[in-house]
Amino acid sequence: MQDTETHPIAEGAALIADWLRLEQADGVGCRSAHALLSAFGSPAAIFRAAPGALAAHVSASQARALCAPVTPALTALAEATLAWLAQAGHHLLTFHDPLYPASLAEIPDPPLLLYAAGRIEMLARPLVAVVGSRNASVQGKLDAESFSAALSGAGLCVVSGLALGIDTAAHEGALRGPGATIAVVGTGLDRVYPARNRLLAHRIAEHGCLLSEYALGTPPLAANFPRRNRVISGLAAGVLVIEAAAQSGSLITAQMAAEQGREVFALPGSIHSALAKGCHRLIRDGAQLVETVDEVLLAMKVSPLAAIGQECSQKRDAGPDLTAEEDADLLAALGHEPVALDDLLERLGADAGELGGRLLGLELAGLVAQLPGGRVQRIWH
Repeated sequence: MQDTETHPIAEGAALIADWLRLEQADGVGCRSAHALLSAFGSPAAIFRAAPGALAAHVSASQARALCAPVTPALTALAEATLAWLAQAGHHLLTFHDPLYPASLAEIPDPPLLLYAAGRIEMLARPLVAVVGSRNASVQGKLDAESFSAALSGAGLCVVSGLALGIDTAAHEGALRGPGATIAVVGTGLDRVYPARNRLLAHRIAEHGCLLSEYALGTPPLAANFPRRNRVISGLAAGVLVIEAAAQSGSLITAQMAAEQGREVFALPGSIHSALAKGCHRLIRDGAQLVETVDEVLLAMKVSPLAAIGQECSQKRDAGPDLTAEEDADLLAALGHEPVALDDLLERLGADAGELGGRLLGLELAGLVAQLPGGRVQRIWH
């Protein structure tokens, strides 16, 4: 995979411009670009080649695009990229860079360029992806956070996509452990999307790594996010899906992971929950059903004992015993599914005012969540 080129920062503007020119060439996708690299060895050699030589490997229109003169826009992009790289913690890995992740290089259409902000050494760690619904439930987000904290505590680096919901919870949990986290985004790294995760992105850049295949200035285009999913799965040795609707984008990540020969794990849920439909479909299609972190760690060939310190630390910080005897009847009546307040009153034979006070106490303790439509749900830790 490697040629004689070294790190792009050391080579300067000319090398960066060549890679950007190849990556930005109109109509030349990843697969065509890699075919050209295999034939000619480097972007510089591609642009020195005659049109006829190029046409032996790509279409005539692609050959014309490659022979087109450098535009002012491309020159400006190269200059902006150089300025961005001059900032501490910023990196640009070409496909020929020794630091380019080997697992990602093996997929059918790996990115030509990887922009990174933060601790680039994270890319060399054992990686596991945790993904799921943007519109996650309270329980789903808690599961994503606790699973990711334990995975990170075991030394695995958690990869996710910085989206709201499960992704956000996965990053938050992973930041609590030494394995930390990588966020693969669908914009240029000079932007943060969604804006609500700006502070989280800064924390990841400090303690983990932000990663993108998209050039600086790239906005959050809808087509970018399904495409970046192949990078999430390509980096990781396994993908854990926590809550996914029947048409969830997380299923795309899981499908790509299976096609790439990665492990696919899914947390089961209630047969009544729309957010469990995607996970149940994955399990029917061959994904491994998991209920504990240990099952993921064993499949990833990581000793569960490595996570004990992290789990014990979390338990010590959990505060007093929140399943006090006086609330045992209420917690039991809540069961495992969301329940309407009227049904809960009937189950307990309780006064509405008294029940409201008890539910508020349990909600403040993190054991109950208020849901839309006047329903409540027990949260399992």
